[in-house]
Amino acid sequence: MIHQLRIYEIFERNKAAFHARFRDHAARIMARHGFHIVAMWETASAGRTEFAYILAWPDSETKTNAWASFMTDPEWSEIKRVTRNEHGDMVGAIEDRMMNPTDYSPKLG
Repeated sequence: MIHQLRIYEIFERNKAAFHARFRDHAARIMARHGFHIVAMWETASAGRTEFAYILAWPDSETKTNAWASFMTDPEWSEIKRVTRNEHGDMVGAIEDRMMNPTDYSPKLG
């Protein structure tokens, strides 16, 4: 099992629309493509608001294939187009990190 940390810069002006899009559409479509969302958070520091979430994957190949299929999903592409037209850009900088447990990390389960 590997974990992926995703951090999105989100904007106060359309934060509610971003959360609605992720909650009502992205998470559902991601599940259809085999994503397992472990947890989600909103964070803020130094005047920047962020949305962070952790994904669990059985292996790197599954992660790569799932992201490729999600990013080309016609429903997701249309939702992004519509929400961008209604609310403008909803995500700024994106950070993507693979997290490898140390040998002394408590076991997740």
